[in-house]
Amino acid sequence: MNRNIMAGPVKRSVTIAGHQTSISLEPLFWDNLRAVAEECALPLNALIAQIDVERIAAPNPPNLASAIRLWLLDRLSSEKVGDNHSQ
Repeated sequence: MNRNIMAGPVKRSVTIAGHQTSISLEPLFWDNLRAVAEECALPLNALIAQIDVERIAAPNPPNLASAIRLWLLDRLSSEKVGDNHSQ
């Protein structure tokens, strides 16, 4: 088992639309979020800002940390579905 998988949340400060905010995520989510940002050639703050825009547009928006976790899970699920269709 990955030693990061059961680590508790880590709080980090990010700037979204010129405003600083703190987000608490488990290291596993921070690692995956950074990897997606690199893959998309985006700064981490820019990716978080994009997720925040999607979150705000939702009918019942969750808090930002939950939105990030859900966004990452959805992305992972979509990639797995795509991989299964290409086989």
